[in-house]
Amino acid sequence: MKLDAIQAAAAAQFDKQSQNYGKGHILEQTPDVELALQHIPLRAGWRALDVATGGGHTGLLLAARGCEVTLGDISANMLERAAKLGAERGLRVATRQFPAEAIPFGDGEFDLVSCRVAPHHFSDPEGFVREVTRVLKPGGYFLLIDGSMEDGRPEAEAWLHQVEKWRDPSHHRMWTKGTWERWCAAAGLTLVHSELQPMKQPDLEWYFNAAATSPGNRAKVCEAIRTVTPAVRELMRIGKEDGKTVWWWQRLILVARKAMR
Repeated sequence: MKLDAIQAAAAAQFDKQSQNYGKGHILEQTPDVELALQHIPLRAGWRALDVATGGGHTGLLLAARGCEVTLGDISANMLERAAKLGAERGLRVATRQFPAEAIPFGDGEFDLVSCRVAPHHFSDPEGFVREVTRVLKPGGYFLLIDGSMEDGRPEAEAWLHQVEKWRDPSHHRMWTKGTWERWCAAAGLTLVHSELQPMKQPDLEWYFNAAATSPGNRAKVCEAIRTVTPAVRELMRIGKEDGKTVWWWQRLILVARKAMR
């Protein structure tokens, strides 16, 4: 499996940290996925691919709904742990290791491709959207959830990008809602639903521990929070609760559909 530098960094990071993404991880809570599925006429028997599955939480939810699910990830350790979690729940899933930008399946194989809180690690997210479109059946659905930013807020976008890069050097960047919508349209997908929702980051220390942030980079993030401009502080709702530093990401929930022939 040939990887570029960004992909290799993500693979190494998530192989190392895979134990932090299973039970008890914030992504085990799936109301965002449930919201997105309100816009998809999901049926038992659908063939679904969950790209960059991480702890497997989205793919396992789809399997529990009766889909035939393949969990895909760049990290072998992530796939092993996600499959084990599925077995503990009595769910049968397939696994496949690959980078999101090179999906190793034929054209038109899946009814649904999902990807949740991962594309900010991708080296070529626009290429990823093209790959999703390719492997979807005509009329198939793309479900995307990731940290994002409203358009026209370059200061906040740059601040969040830098903080994320310090916290986890395998982070590449987050993209605005409008950027994702343009990429979908260019790939031939029709937008079904797209909205930004607030997602609370409940504890800065948890946020550090999930990525094993180095002491030096922890200090940089704390200083960035201390010196953040009022406009960004207000948008991100940065503050203290019970002695913990908290803030609110903007999370994009997007559903798009491939045209019928």
